[in-house]
Amino acid sequence: MTHKTSQKHDGKSGSAPTEQAPRQPFSVRNVLKALGPGLITGASDDDPSGIGTYSQAGAQLGYGIGWTMLLTFPLMTAIQEISARVGRVTGHGISGNVCRHYPSWLLVVVVTLLSIANTVNIAADLSAMADATKLLIGGPAILYVVLFGVASVAAQIFMNYRRYVAVLKWLTLSLFAYVAALAFAKVSWTEALAGVLLPRITWSADYFTTIVAILGTTISPYLFFWQASQEAEEQRIDASKHPLIERHYGAQREFSRIRADTITGMAFSNLIALSIIVTAAASLHAAGKTDIQTSAQAAEALRPIAGPFAEVIFALGIVGTGLLAIPVLAGATAYAVGEGRRWSVGLARKPKEAIAFYSVLALSGGIGIALNFTPIDPISALYWSAVVNGVLAVPVMVLLMFMARHKPVMGRFVIGGWLYWLGWLSTAAMALSVIAMGVGLLL
Repeated sequence: MTHKTSQKHDGKSGSAPTEQAPRQPFSVRNVLKALGPGLITGASDDDPSGIGTYSQAGAQLGYGIGWTMLLTFPLMTAIQEISARVGRVTGHGISGNVCRHYPSWLLVVVVTLLSIANTVNIAADLSAMADATKLLIGGPAILYVVLFGVASVAAQIFMNYRRYVAVLKWLTLSLFAYVAALAFAKVSWTEALAGVLLPRITWSADYFTTIVAILGTTISPYLFFWQASQEAEEQRIDASKHPLIERHYGAQREFSRIRADTITGMAFSNLIALSIIVTAAASLHAAGKTDIQTSAQAAEALRPIAGPFAEVIFALGIVGTGLLAIPVLAGATAYAVGEGRRWSVGLARKPKEAIAFYSVLALSGGIGIALNFTPIDPISALYWSAVVNGVLAVPVMVLLMFMARHKPVMGRFVIGGWLYWLGWLSTAAMALSVIAMGVGLLL
């Protein structure tokens, strides 16, 4: 019986154990199928609020800020790979491990701040998506806020998990809208390349504020929680997989998969972010349009400079990335709260099997929708959520680094070597950015 089950999981038949499965033809679908939490995490990093940050950076500072994408790529890749390894080794997300190995007050502080920041971010993303849709087809923006919010939450609760993950993967393709937008911008590729490879630092408050905003956008706590929890979720729903701390077999293969998935996701994220910066630099900065505050304003500003098609492509990208990011934000909150309380968690569970988990998810999305009906300015709210995210990222990253070296958590798979030190470098860079942000607020 065991032998037959193994054959079933391996996809083999007959009596020849060495028979190779037929090679599948290359297709986008097959490539996406081979990728997982890392791709979705990286793509969701370019949410509408992030698009606003990158557009603002390109509009204000031009090509010269492009080097930040080269800097953030190894830093965000390292910290995300460490998060994923924690989830795959232990079978629990970050909150699940904190509640088992660390003081309860620490869990309460981290989860509370994460929930607030994520919910405000959802509100700001919904606002940006609604404004972008209004640009495209007109109509009341508040109606689109409700439609996008309800649709995102309902899909998470009621769709089959595998189908839902497939939808999220396909939504990552919406980010190529920003690569397409480059075609409508008169890019000086020599200047753009120089901006990436040759840092030109301007000693001004605005310049360093922009760097802090970019770091805070690319390295966000919800991404750590989401990828760790998704690795644990993928392991839970696959009968052939177990937490590596319990069964060591196949660990190196899993770590190689995680690394390839994470590198792909983060490279994709940074490529899109760089495309947005270059488009804004070539179109908006070159035309003296430097007062961009939101992603929707960036799309609207492109019309008279780069033409209506550029505006449409940019706006469609905002909607697509929002549909990808909102589930990740709400899901990260639900996983953090649910694992911390030791509830049954997971998007693969039916609603009646994880009522509390799905209630938190729906509540996070619902409050995000409701905030758009209040006098609270979503741009101001997004600014303060970025402050909370930046402040929260540092202790979470420190905690994650200690967790990665804690034998009771990771067993024989404690993280060391260059990945460990790159994780600390990422943590130090984030800490310096928060200090710089604090100094800027005080001055």
